Amino acid sequence: MDGIAAMATDRDPFTDAEEADFEQIEEATPQPGEMWNLRLYVAGKTPKSVAAFANLKKICEEHLAGQYTIEIVDLLENPQLAHGDQILAIPTLVRKLPTPIKKIIGDLSNTERTLVGLDLRPRNLTLGGT
Repeated sequence: MDGIAAMATDRDPFTDAEEADFEQIEEATPQPGEMWNLRLYVAGKTPKSVAAFANLKKICEEHLAGQYTIEIVDLLENPQLAHGDQILAIPTLVRKLPTPIKKIIGDLSNTERTLVGLDLRPRNLTLGGT
């Protein structure tokens, strides 16, 4: 009987954890008109650099269609540019906008990790989860 009475109260149907998940889902969805400024640091046209750009382009087309810009910075041509974003490894993706700035190191082949790193998918939401 207590369980039925509790359901009939004005209590919020979300637990604190569920509410946090729901808020993260809302934050992970790009807002209409919100532009994403992404900068990919590479060193020449190495296989990893080419893969990173291809993976990034695919992710952007699927999740940010028409709402992103990608700037490629080749550190072989402009090594001084690494200092501004404190680049220690390559390839490195830097999300300049929306803030806060985020960095992901690697070829971005792990799509799920990249989406989480860019805040396009919440960390604790599992695919097909409850």
